[in-house]
Amino acid sequence: MTDTERPQAEPSGNQPETGGGPGTAPRTPAGAIIGLDIGGTKTRGVRFEDGAAVADQSAGSANVQNVTPEQAALNLANLFARIGGGPVAQVYAGAGGIDTDDDAAALAALIAPHAPGAKVTVVHDSRLLLAAGGASTGVAVIAGTGSAAWGRNAAGEEARAGGWGYLLGDEGSGYWLGREAVRHSLRRMNQGLPTDQLTAALLAACGVDHPNRLIALFHSPETGRRFWAQQARLVVDAAAAGHEASQELLDQAGKDLADLAAQALRKLGIQGPVILGSGLGMNVVPLQDAFRKYLAADGITEVRVLDQDPVFGVLQLVREPSGTE
Repeated sequence: MTDTERPQAEPSGNQPETGGGPGTAPRTPAGAIIGLDIGGTKTRGVRFEDGAAVADQSAGSANVQNVTPEQAALNLANLFARIGGGPVAQVYAGAGGIDTDDDAAALAALIAPHAPGAKVTVVHDSRLLLAAGGASTGVAVIAGTGSAAWGRNAAGEEARAGGWGYLLGDEGSGYWLGREAVRHSLRRMNQGLPTDQLTAALLAACGVDHPNRLIALFHSPETGRRFWAQQARLVVDAAAAGHEASQELLDQAGKDLADLAAQALRKLGIQGPVILGSGLGMNVVPLQDAFRKYLAADGITEVRVLDQDPVFGVLQLVREPSGTE
C-alpha cells in the first residue's frame, strides 16, 4: 500500500474526507463502510453499502479497558467474519477510553488486519452518539456501562467531561447503579435493618444468602465492571415498583449525568443540543426525566433522547469533510 492507503487511527475531530465541492451536499463515500460501536460489554458492527445497512451483528467487547488485547482481537475476528463479506473502504469505530492518539492507534491496530486496505478511524464513542442524534454541534452524554460527555461547538472546539473509568468516576452509569445497590444493602445490614426489596433482588441475582457475602463477591475476580453494571436493572425494577431508595438513586444518576453535560456546555459556550444515549440513557424513563429536570434548572432545555443506536451515526461522520460541517 502507499502511505495514504495505510490504515489510520484518527482521534475525534479528524474524519475522512468525502469529496464534493463547495455548495454540494456531503455524500457517503463509495465502497463498503463498517461502523463499530465498541462498548464495555459488546461490540456492535454494521456494514453499510451505498448508505444502507446490509449486515448488523454483535460480538463480545473489543475494548481493551474491559478485556485483554487477545480477547479483543478474537471478538473482532468473530464479528468481521460475519460482516466483512468483501472489500471494505473504511472502518469507523467508536469506543470508550479513547483519550489520546495512542489509544486510537492501539485500537486501530487491532481492527486493521480484519479490513485490509481500509482506512480505519477511531474516535471516542460519544462522538458516534452526537452524530446519531443528527447533530454536528452540541453535547452527547453516554449513560451505559460507564458514563461520559463529549461535545463540539460551531468553531470546531471540543470538550469532554467525565469518562474517567469506573475507579475514578462513571457517575450515573450502570456500574455506578450496581455498586450503589451493593452499598445500599451493606448500609442496611450495618444498621440492623431488615432486608428490603432491592437487597432481596440483589442477593438473588448474585446467588448469595446474606448481604455480608456481597463484600467478598464485589472484590472477587469472578465479578467485575460488567457484572455489576448488569445489576443496574434491579434498581430500575425496584424503582418502578415504588422502592423509594431506588427512585432516589435514579434521580441522582440523572443529576450526575446532567452535571457532565453542563460542564461540557460551559466549556464550549453553547446551550445545546444535549443528546442522551446508550443503554440506560435510551431506556430508563425516570433517569431521562431527572436528566431533563436538572438541565432545565440550569436553563438548558434543548435535550433529546437518542432514538437510534449510536453506530448509525457513522454515516453522518464519514460525510463530514474534516470534522466540521
